[in-house]
Amino acid sequence: MEFRLIERIRELTAQARDDVQLGIGDDAALLLPPVGQHLAVALDTLVEGVHFPRGTAAADIGWKALAVNLSDLAAMGASPAWALLGLTLPKADADFVEGFAEGFGKLARPHRLALVGGDTTRGPLAISVTVHGFVPPGKALTRGGARVGDAVLVTGTLGDAAAGLQALQQPLSDDDTRAGLRAFLIERLNRPTPRLSAGVALRGQASACVDVSDGLVADLGHICNSSGVAAEIDAALLPRSSALMALYDEAAALQCALGGGDDYELCFTVPAARVADVQADLSRLGCGATRIGRIVEGAGVRVRGLDGEWMNTDRPGWEHFA
Repeated sequence: MEFRLIERIRELTAQARDDVQLGIGDDAALLLPPVGQHLAVALDTLVEGVHFPRGTAAADIGWKALAVNLSDLAAMGASPAWALLGLTLPKADADFVEGFAEGFGKLARPHRLALVGGDTTRGPLAISVTVHGFVPPGKALTRGGARVGDAVLVTGTLGDAAAGLQALQQPLSDDDTRAGLRAFLIERLNRPTPRLSAGVALRGQASACVDVSDGLVADLGHICNSSGVAAEIDAALLPRSSALMALYDEAAALQCALGGGDDYELCFTVPAARVADVQADLSRLGCGATRIGRIVEGAGVRVRGLDGEWMNTDRPGWEHFA
């Protein structure tokens, strides 16, 4: 049964690439990294009840398991190439595997990402994906390059995924309009969009970059820690979707945007003189970029509230072992 499941995963995620000499079916994959490129490698694990609610559709789990890893490549400015999949299942569930592989493959195909190997085992539902991508030498984006005077920007909108999780946990009887807005937020939670094109566009322009997986304040804090600087952001400037603003009051929407995880947007810094050019580039890509603050001397992240006073951000985002 295990080998039939593996074969079905291979069928549903097949992607031909010249740099894959040997893929799924042997003890290891044989791959040919292109000459003159650095190899970027990232791994994320998703556990049922922690990273996705019990009852989440298998196709959504497959999509998200890959998306969160592609987001890490995006934050490095890397282009995706290959993936490994570790799939732990409570039982041999052909229907789940079919749905999972369909969602995984739907996201993999437009990025020409090939699944080249992995493992299946029995246990509580959990998925580990390792992705590999390429980036030219000296062009990788990191968390450590922010400088005093840089502007802080984010792609897309913030807080949608956190609001989507709340919508799942507290289902309400809504009219069609509100039900549609909730569905939008839940979709943002279940099927995030990795900003790969934006990451590539930021090569040579962004001084530092991180993806927003644990919450804006927490993840911007990683840039500050790595760069030896501080950040000041303005709550009034945070980009938030019309769905979020329609369903939540200002305080709740702001909390989602500041501390909610799972958005997988990019937060990055650029020299102030380049802001307009970067915003124009990312607007052409369809995700846009909003200037939300600046890099200053010091340490940590400070948030100016709507009343002009500094906010308390003692709980900046998600921590697994808090």
